[in-house]
Amino acid sequence: MTPAPAHEPLVHILREGMTESVHHGSVVVLRPDGSVLFEAGDPGSACYPRSAAKPVQATAMARLGLDLDPDLMALAAASHSGEEVHLDGVRRILSGAGLGEAGLRTPEDYPFDPVERDAWVAAGRKPSRIGHNCSGKHSAMLAVSRAHGWPLGDYLDPEHPLQQEIRRTVEALSGETVAKVATDGCGAPLFSVSLRGLTAAIGRVASGDGPERLVAQGIRKHPEMLAGSRRDVTWLMRAVPGLIAKDGFEAVQVAAMPDGTAIGIKIADGSDRARLPVLLGALALSGVDVPPHADANVRLVGELGQDTTR
Repeated sequence: MTPAPAHEPLVHILREGMTESVHHGSVVVLRPDGSVLFEAGDPGSACYPRSAAKPVQATAMARLGLDLDPDLMALAAASHSGEEVHLDGVRRILSGAGLGEAGLRTPEDYPFDPVERDAWVAAGRKPSRIGHNCSGKHSAMLAVSRAHGWPLGDYLDPEHPLQQEIRRTVEALSGETVAKVATDGCGAPLFSVSLRGLTAAIGRVASGDGPERLVAQGIRKHPEMLAGSRRDVTWLMRAVPGLIAKDGFEAVQVAAMPDGTAIGIKIADGSDRARLPVLLGALALSGVDVPPHADANVRLVGELGQDTTR
């Protein structure tokens, strides 16, 4: 068994001045040249990037010739909320490739956003493949496979030409060799690198030209397509001009500015409530001003440690 990363305390939950809970994790902030500005915990250990890897996956597809409108390019890198604009976008990607929803290999699911999910249940709608938050990425994978004449039925196989190209792009942008291959919750291959490598990769997407620029520009222009109208990453990208940010399950987060300044976060217990406070602290260390957020009553403590009172 791979040893557990040596995470450190990052977030203290306070009540009336006393620590009630502590979230451990790892965080790294990279300068534009890739050097380390700040790190805590164990960002050198391999981790599963989960959906934080999607901008890198989308870059691999752009390198393979994926050519979409900016809003759909953002959707190709998305963990969308399941709003109608997202579902319509998935259908547009599939239709442009001459494909339908039946080709998707996402698990059948309700929308990720609780408001959308409740509306589906109230209307008697059943879980569907297009309702899954990864259907934008999967539709793009199908479109690329169709364009190259690759098999469609096994596009999620790690040995499929598309997935092999994604792996090469992960390694090229992270500067690391993939440590382990697993399966993400949507069924797609999950290529593990270190948190530091993942952070370097997102910095290169944010500051790159060519295919990387197509992905980054799509995300910047349409942050609501990367997430949803009620998501904190959407708020953050609207609040900080030029920022791209991507969250993932198990409390993984990446963010990067156009100059390549990049942040990577992994909260050890997978708790999402610690993710945003650490990200705001890391942005402050990077010299980025962020307006207050109603759901993050946070102040910077010491170099990075955050306290938050609820």
